Amino acid sequence: MKKTVIGAIALLGAMTLTPAQAKETISVVGSNSASPLVEIFAETYMNKGEPVFIEIQAPGSSAGIKAAKNGSADLGISSRDLKAEEKSADLKELVIARDGIAVVVNPKNKVDSLTAEQITSIYKGDITNWSQVGGENKPVVVITRDTASGTRGAFEDILKLKMEISGKKVSAISQRAQVANGNGALKVSVASNPYAIGYISLGTVDNTVQALTIDGAPATVDNVKNGSYKVARPFLVLYKDGAPSKETQRFLDWMVADEAQEIAAKKGYISVN
Repeated sequence: MKKTVIGAIALLGAMTLTPAQAKETISVVGSNSASPLVEIFAETYMNKGEPVFIEIQAPGSSAGIKAAKNGSADLGISSRDLKAEEKSADLKELVIARDGIAVVVNPKNKVDSLTAEQITSIYKGDITNWSQVGGENKPVVVITRDTASGTRGAFEDILKLKMEISGKKVSAISQRAQVANGNGALKVSVASNPYAIGYISLGTVDNTVQALTIDGAPATVDNVKNGSYKVARPFLVLYKDGAPSKETQRFLDWMVADEAQEIAAKKGYISVN
């Protein structure tokens, strides 16, 4: 496979080789939500003295799936399941972790629990004021992700935020919703607006936002594991069958081994072993 050098995120530690020193460069393209975990994997792996340089670019899951399929990157990453039209016999999927999608509000918001049906109604634009769900008499500021986002795709699928127009499924999220380009940007928007609502990777929730309880289940790793918190999705690494080099395959194998999975668990994600 042709190596693609991407102007990207490369986390460097004391033992990390430069691209010139490395035996091989592994290019990774994809999900903005899954990339923080893959970056940690890459940094740890390179700092072990492995003879590779791993470069990561995070334009979104759709771009990652495309890059893996057309060979413009060694690996793609997606934070949602592939659509039927994106799958192919030679495209392999490796689940490297699972993640809840936390629906978040500002910590000043009195609302700390909603039903899945209420969240769907908020995102469709049917519920427009917090007083309709037990909060203040203030307009709901709805924030969503861009259409290339795997988190948005999974969120729409889980909460039935798709509608059919002329035989084609399209987003049912209100056109009035604000769009944030990236998990971090959405979190900052919610943290800075007491009447905002959004959704981010559970592994990135901190004290700047409040994760809502949904249908009686708090957004926790344990509840994702036991199935009571249903707003969850896989983190996938994608590659062409037979295409990974020996070094790329070693990195793939390492990401699902105990060392990497312990890292995923410590960072708030759900391990796969």
